[in-house]
Amino acid sequence: MDLIEMWNQMGWVAKGVAFILFFMSMWSVGVAVERIFTFTQARNQSKLYAPQVAKHLKEGRLKDAIAISSSKNYRYSHLAKVVLAGLQEYQFQQESGGSLSREDLMDTVRRSIQRASALTANDLKKGVAALATIGSTAPFVGLLGTVVGVITAFQGIASSGSGGIGAVSAGIAEALVETALGLVVAIPAVWFYNYLTGRIEYFNVEMDNSSSELVDYFIKKTA
Repeated sequence: MDLIEMWNQMGWVAKGVAFILFFMSMWSVGVAVERIFTFTQARNQSKLYAPQVAKHLKEGRLKDAIAISSSKNYRYSHLAKVVLAGLQEYQFQQESGGSLSREDLMDTVRRSIQRASALTANDLKKGVAALATIGSTAPFVGLLGTVVGVITAFQGIASSGSGGIGAVSAGIAEALVETALGLVVAIPAVWFYNYLTGRIEYFNVEMDNSSSELVDYFIKKTA
């Protein structure tokens, strides 16, 4: 019995389960490919961005640092988003008259950076939760198909009046195929989720370090 013949003999419930698993598989692969592309761009653009903005800041060219941070060439860079928020807030406070004390100014800049970091981290997590959901639920969806296949096997026994292998082979094969589909969908989803979660944690550390360095720069600048 090949897969096409097995598919033709499946009931509508088993086919529905297979369609759901196929949709979950395509969804997880799509999310993984999109996130890997985004993370790769974020890493490459941040490597180019960091030394350039550091050079502008060391030379005191704040407007040039803001311009390069808002450039479309670094739109994927998580570091550019966080640094840009701090630079814009600092520039706004300086241009508004500088009525705040140094401590209040640093608190304002720090809060602006924290908000940008939170928003950027949330953007990095987009779609990753779906991988966790698929990885945890796909085996149970496959188990549902397994149960349906076992029921089909017992129906074959009842209709034939015997428990021979021919009466139950179609139902057992259907059950095993559904189980295998559930595992095939779940295993890559879990792998992708763990990999992307590790990358997100690494990006969060980079953003925290960059935020701390930027605040230290402003403290020295206003001293």
